[in-house]
Parts: sequence; C-alpha cells; structure tokens
Amino acid sequence: MLNIALFGPPGAGKGTQSEYLIKKYNLAYISTGEILRNELKSESELGLQAKAVIERGELVSDEIIVQIIEKFILEHQNAKGFLFDGFPRTYIQAYILEGLLIKLHSSLFALLNINIDDKEATKRLIKRGIDSGRSDDNVKVIENRLVAYHKKTVPVLDFYKEKGNLVNIDGIGSIPEIQNRISESVEKALSKQWINVVLYGAPGSGRATYGKKLAAKFNLVYISTGDILDKELSNKGQFSQEIEKYMNKGSHVPDEIVVRLLEQRIAEKPKAKGFLFKGFPRTMIQAYILDGLLRKHHTNISTVINFNVPTLDLISRLEKRGKTKDAMPYDKSIESIVQRLREHEQKTSLVLEYYKKQEKVIDIKGTLSKEETYTKLKQIINKELTQNHSL
Repeated sequence: MLNIALFGPPGAGKGTQSEYLIKKYNLAYISTGEILRNELKSESELGLQAKAVIERGELVSDEIIVQIIEKFILEHQNAKGFLFDGFPRTYIQAYILEGLLIKLHSSLFALLNINIDDKEATKRLIKRGIDSGRSDDNVKVIENRLVAYHKKTVPVLDFYKEKGNLVNIDGIGSIPEIQNRISESVEKALSKQWINVVLYGAPGSGRATYGKKLAAKFNLVYISTGDILDKELSNKGQFSQEIEKYMNKGSHVPDEIVVRLLEQRIAEKPKAKGFLFKGFPRTMIQAYILDGLLRKHHTNISTVINFNVPTLDLISRLEKRGKTKDAMPYDKSIESIVQRLREHEQKTSLVLEYYKKQEKVIDIKGTLSKEETYTKLKQIINKELTQNHSL
C-alpha cells in the first residue's frame, strides 16, 4: 500500500500536487479538515463529539482526529494507498500516525516535503490573496502562519528524516516541473521496495522446490531457515556451536539465533527485488518478529502463498522422500510423518489465520499438476512485482 504524507509551508502548492498524486497513483485523499467537516455534516457519533468541542471554543483533540482518520481508512480499503494532507502536523501526531498504520498492518511510504523559502511563500500567498480576495492572505497573517509552521513542523521533518523516508522536493519552478520531480522521487523510492512472500504449507507441499525456481526466475532471494542454519554450521559461524547444541538435543533453535541469521541474510542482499521466506514464520511470535524485522527496512509482507495439499498426498510424498538423499529424520516411518504433519497443523494454523485476516493469503490447490502450479505461482509473483513497482 502506497501511503504518502504531503508536506510544505503555506503557499508551497500542496493542493495542486495533491490532485496530481491522487490521480497518478490512485490514492484516497485524507485532509483532516475535510474529513472532519464531513463528520460534522453527517452528525455521526464522532462528528457530534467534535461539534461539542468546537462549540466550547476548543480545538478538536488528536484522539478524535485519529478516530476519524481510522474510520476513513477502513471505509476505503480498496484504495491503493492514502495521501495525508495536514496530518501529521506535530511530532506527537507523527507517532500517532505510525501507531495507527501499524494497527492497520501498513506504514508510511514517504513524507514528501515541498521546499520553498519564506520569501517565496509570502510572494505566492500575497498574489493568491489579490487573485481570490482572501482577507487572511496579508503580510502580518502570513508571517504568523510561517512562524507557526516552522515551530511545529520542523520536528516532524526530523522524525521522518531519522526513519529514512523523508523526501525533499524543490518547490521552485512550473507546476509540471515540480510534478516531474515528485514523480521521479516516488518512482525511485518504489524501485527500491521489496516484495516479501511467505511460502506457507506442510512438509512435502513443494515450498522448497517451487521457491527456488521462483527465486531464480524473478531474481528474488530464497530464504529457508533450515538452509541458513545448515550454512551457519558448515561455515562454523559465530552461532554454530549453539545451533549444534540445540540440534543434538533435538530441540528447536531459539528465535533469537534464527532472527540474527535472517538479518544477516537480508543485509547481504541490499539490491534484491524481494524475498521468499520458507520455514519462517511458524508461530505467532515469529510472525510478529518478521513484521518488525521488515518494518525496520520500511517494508512488510506482500502476500502469503498457501500450498494446500491433501494429507494423504503429503504422506505419500514424504514416504517417497524418505528413500532419497533428501530425506528428513521424520520421513522414516508413516507414524513419524503423521506426527510431524499434526505438529505442523497445531503450531502454524494461527499464523495462517493471522495473514488471512489481513487478506494476504492466496491458496494453491495441491491437486494441480506441477506445470499448472508453477504457472499459477509465476502469475502471483509477476502481479506482485508489477503492482509494487508501478502503482
């Protein structure tokens, strides 16, 4: 989802550029003033709360504003993203927006800051006052507005600069010139965005086989927790002794070690188009960990491909695999295979439900042929890449 906050001092041209961004990227427009007025007009519960505050001569609180914004987002879930105009205006509101978007399983893609100096802003606003007859566009009022803007919003810019998603736009020039600068900045940032796919399914469902083929086909990075643990052991890495200790006891390697290795693997591929995760997350804790890990890189899970293979087919596949060099310890008997499948279902069903609630799960039928399955998977990945890089 492409969520953008548009920033700039009075007179920077945010209204004009908002229209351009909304049309180009098919975004839903969130102006705090506009959606507040709509709530007041509709006399909704939130609107009546806001009306009571306004009638007392007070400012509408952040608590009410954020509820109105959340309501608007939930009513426009088919949008490809949201353009925030007028929010966040303060350092506290920046934190509020972060928390709101996390709750909605999203994040702010970028804050676009249209830069013009106070002299240029004053000149534009005075001209606007003459052209429109607006009484508030006079030198004294403009000066006060600019002082208030700098006092409140510089900390907001610093907030997003530290996060790495502040994009400064030169606001001097013709409207088309500024639009081109905005478009180039957004496209450049989009080109760096990853697609992140979780390959979900029971042992024997084909995740590894198809995951490696898809990674090679689309220049993605295939990440298998089993593979990275084996690699750490064979390379005698810093965690190898601990990993060996847990494996010798037949215990799961702690998440703390697995996450460190995942971070290393991701850091090794800064130019990747995206990642295919197999074997992680297996638990709700790991699902939260992966969300946090990806959020550090200003990205999230794009989709979850669920290989839905009938249990009898899984047993047959694993029994055959048990007779090959790729056999896993649990492939040696029907009893151990059934136990492994039961454990998988018990541990991972909550994870699948977690992603289903986010509408990120795509089911692949286990009854399809290998060719049909691979064709379907290619279509899914191709669609994700296309949406991600040409919103």
